[in-house]
Amino acid sequence: MINDQTMKLHILKWERLWWSVSALIILGGIIAMVISYSTFNSPLRPGLDFIGGTRLQLQLACAVEATCDQPINTGEVREILAQQELAGSIQVLEGNILSIRSKNLDVDQRTQLQQALNEKIGQFDPETIQIDTVGPTVGQELFNSGILALLVAFFGIIVYLSVRFQFDYAFFAILALFHDVFITAGVFAVLGLIAGIEVDSLFLVALLTIIGFSVNDTVVIYDRIRENLEKTPDLPINDVVENSVNQSLARSINTSVTTILPLFAIFLFGGETLKYFSLALIIGFIAGAYSSIFIASTLLAWWRNRQRPSVES
Repeated sequence: MINDQTMKLHILKWERLWWSVSALIILGGIIAMVISYSTFNSPLRPGLDFIGGTRLQLQLACAVEATCDQPINTGEVREILAQQELAGSIQVLEGNILSIRSKNLDVDQRTQLQQALNEKIGQFDPETIQIDTVGPTVGQELFNSGILALLVAFFGIIVYLSVRFQFDYAFFAILALFHDVFITAGVFAVLGLIAGIEVDSLFLVALLTIIGFSVNDTVVIYDRIRENLEKTPDLPINDVVENSVNQSLARSINTSVTTILPLFAIFLFGGETLKYFSLALIIGFIAGAYSSIFIASTLLAWWRNRQRPSVES
């Protein structure tokens, strides 16, 4: 682990670099979200939870016996869907697990599709078949509830930070939270366009978790800044901020590393259900640690420096 004596950061010397890096990443994510909106009518590729429909997941019988020679050909699967006049997305997992998301399918339609897949692709193991169906109304309710939860979380954090600190602390902490959410959403927008990765209700849970983690890290640094300002009121704000960040740096990095390592284990070995949930947390936690150290603190110093001439005059 890292201790307080191992490094000394001069973050304010390179503040515009930190802001530029974040701005470029966020801009790239916004562009990806615009493209995604024109393609899927949503800034992120929506999963079954939000738009409703049927997800059919099947595994080749040869995979159970470990005798498969070739992975599933998505082109052949598309031909079958086209023949049955079904539109949807196709994803092949581990080469031998087929996941199809389409409109709501009744029992006859599912049976016909499975028969066609067995004839064209190969025999699928009936014991591994998974069928999920979500109505569009339920999907819309899930989406609305998730967005409402995010808004309530942001409002609660603004009120809490405004009471505990001054309003400018709260304002820049919220900017840092938006930074983390936009980066996470932007990465998933890119992944949705490139790799067909969809977001579901777990993604909204991940965003709420990221907000909580990030604001906690920011509060620790802001708390140290406030303490140092009270102890050394005559010290320039830049020195106070840099000293405070460096005093909190070891804790921030150690907390982030010990939190992210288990998430990597879940991402690698936790199965498909938790894979992208853990990925969202990994991205968000890294962005949160970065924003707490390099964004929230530098913005506060920049703002206090701008306010000083007016106060002195």
